[in-house]
Amino acid sequence: MQDKAKLVPEKIHIEEFFITKGQLNSPEGFDLINVDGHEWNAAFNLSFDLENKLIRAELTIDIKSRSKAKSNQEEASCEFTFVFIFKVENIHELTELDNSKIVVLKGGLGNALSSISYSTARGILISRLQGTSLQDFMLPVINPNDLLKAIKKPKKTGKK
Repeated sequence: MQDKAKLVPEKIHIEEFFITKGQLNSPEGFDLINVDGHEWNAAFNLSFDLENKLIRAELTIDIKSRSKAKSNQEEASCEFTFVFIFKVENIHELTELDNSKIVVLKGGLGNALSSISYSTARGILISRLQGTSLQDFMLPVINPNDLLKAIKKPKKTGKK
């Protein structure tokens, strides 16, 4: 059976946004010149209030610097958790409950929610990390479907 659910971007609204955690560890004496990359990890979770057409998306990003040899005694790190509350006007067309009462997303809704959440968090992180020991880190562009697969392995980036 073909999926006839249609994603209509104009029917997705960000109702609320919170940063529930914003922690930065910037060690004394940390030298940015010694950083040759970063390790990062993302976790993404969704919860649903189908009756009120609401979806809660929680995105947690952990970042840690990676320095040459042992040039920095301690690495810089941060953890941010972002919460987005989406209202989806046509949620009943884009979701269904399976036999286990698990919400199944249709029509690209999961991709849209992860894309909006991740790209918004990227912009916020760029701003929040400026002037810190992690100022050279930029959350890379990824396939938003990877967030839906519960990313658990740290991703590595090289220095620009």
